[in-house]
Amino acid sequence: MQLGVFIPIGNNGWLISTTSPQYQPSFDLNNAVVQKAEAFGFDFALSMIKLHGFGGPSRFWDYNLESFTLMAGLAAVTERIQLFATCAVLTMPPPFAARMATTIDSISHGRFGLNIISGWQRREYTQMGIWPGSEHYRRRYDYCGEYVTVMKELWATGRSDLKGDFFQMDDCRCLPLPTAKIPIICAAQSDAGTSFAVEHADYNFCSSGGVNEPTRVAGSVARLVEANKVARKNCGALVLTMIIADATDEAAMAKWELYKAGTDHEAIAWREAQFADDPAADPLAGPNKRRTLGTEGLPTQGGVLIGSYVSVARMLDELSELPGIQGVMLTFDEFIGGIENFGRYIQPLMRCRTGLRAAA
Repeated sequence: MQLGVFIPIGNNGWLISTTSPQYQPSFDLNNAVVQKAEAFGFDFALSMIKLHGFGGPSRFWDYNLESFTLMAGLAAVTERIQLFATCAVLTMPPPFAARMATTIDSISHGRFGLNIISGWQRREYTQMGIWPGSEHYRRRYDYCGEYVTVMKELWATGRSDLKGDFFQMDDCRCLPLPTAKIPIICAAQSDAGTSFAVEHADYNFCSSGGVNEPTRVAGSVARLVEANKVARKNCGALVLTMIIADATDEAAMAKWELYKAGTDHEAIAWREAQFADDPAADPLAGPNKRRTLGTEGLPTQGGVLIGSYVSVARMLDELSELPGIQGVMLTFDEFIGGIENFGRYIQPLMRCRTGLRAAA
C-alpha cells in the first residue's frame, strides 16, 4: 500500500479546534514534513489549495500558501518522493495549468502530478468575482472533464484544438512536453464524481469515516471499483485519514479528548453552510458525506485513527485489505512529531509495507 502525506499548507492542519496544535503554514514547515516523508520512504506528498478559510475562534484555514509555487519549491529540494499540487479549475485556464505542471515536471525530473478540484465552496470564488453560479454544481464534472482533456492533449502533443461546451481551443500550444507522465488525482465520491475519476484520473481520494473505523470507507471504494469494471479502467483508491498516535491507546485517546473539547463549532457551522449550497442528494456528495461516513460534528475533515503505534499499524493493515485500495494519504495532529513517530514506530509494524522498509 502506498503512503502519502497531505502536507500542512493551511494553518492548524486538519483539526478544527482551539485546543489542538496551533501553527501557521510556511515553506520551512512543509519542507521539514516532506523531507521526513521522503526519508521514511513515503511515496507521495500532496498540497491542497484553499482560498477562503472557515473563520471561528481558531481562524481555521484563514492562512494558506499557494499550491503550485509551494510544490515547485519542494521539487527543487527533494529527490525521490512524488509531488502533487492542487489545481482549482475555476481560477485559471487549462493551458496555463498545463504549462505550470510541465515546469514543475522539469524541476522535479518527472515527479509531479496534479489534483483536480471542481470548486465546492462558493465563497472562495465569489470573493474574486469568478463564481459561475449554482448551475456549476450540476455540470462541474463536465467542466473538469474538458479541462483535463485540454491538459492531456497539450502534454501528449503540445497542441489542443478542443471545442467543447466550456473551452474553445484555437491551435493552442504548450511546449516543451513533460519528461514523464503527469498523473491526475481527484477527490470525488458521488456517482457523477466517481464517473469523472474513472474516465480521467489515475487516482481518486475516498474520505475515511468515523473514529477507529478503517473500513467504513468500503462503500465509497466499492463504488469506484464497480465503476472501473464497467468502464474497463484502473483508477486507484487513495484513502484520506488522520493519525493520532502515542505509545499507548490511553495516551492517544487523551489527546483526542483534548482536541474535541476545543472543537470550533463556529468554523464547522460556516463550512456546513457552504456545503448546503450544493443540492446533490447523493449520500456521498459534499453536503451529505459527513453524515454518511460518521464524521458529522467531529473537529476533523474526515475519519481518524487513534491509538498506540501497534493499534494504528493494525488498523492501517485492515484498511489495506479492502479491494481497490492503492494507498493512504495521512494527516497528523502534529506534523513534525507525528510523521517522525509514524516512520519510526508505526510503519515498521505494517504488514502492507513489508519490503518497503529499507527505504526508511
